[in-house]
Amino acid sequence: MQISSRFTLAVHIFACIDTFKDEYKVTSDFLAGSTNVNPVIIRKILSQLKAAGLVNVVRGSGGASISKPLNEITFLDIYNAVECVEHGELFHFHENPNTACPVGRNIHVILDDKLMRVQKAMENELASITLEDVKRDTEKYIGKEEKL
Repeated sequence: MQISSRFTLAVHIFACIDTFKDEYKVTSDFLAGSTNVNPVIIRKILSQLKAAGLVNVVRGSGGASISKPLNEITFLDIYNAVECVEHGELFHFHENPNTACPVGRNIHVILDDKLMRVQKAMENELASITLEDVKRDTEKYIGKEEKL
């Protein structure tokens, strides 16, 4: 299982908006240049982030901005905005376990609680990381590059 690249793209988008907001109009084309991803995909992610109240986007070439302080936006907020998790469930069960089989008949009872614990642990960790943490690291590493 792998979380789609929409999550890491969204974090990349936030890092670019914050880093370049005072120097450039941060548009989907600008973001596409940094991410090496088609601007249509960037616009889709920006639309999801906007719907979640995390960014503001001015149509046309107006650019994007972050709508809240960075320390108020967590990785969990971003994950919830861009990931397509059905019914809030990270793990998807196969549709029709064989009820004639003792394992198939009981697999939900066996796994449901364990999978919910794993999902909750992941969500708790995502909630503990903010975009302020990303900003700190971005400034640290960009600063290193400039010194080379």
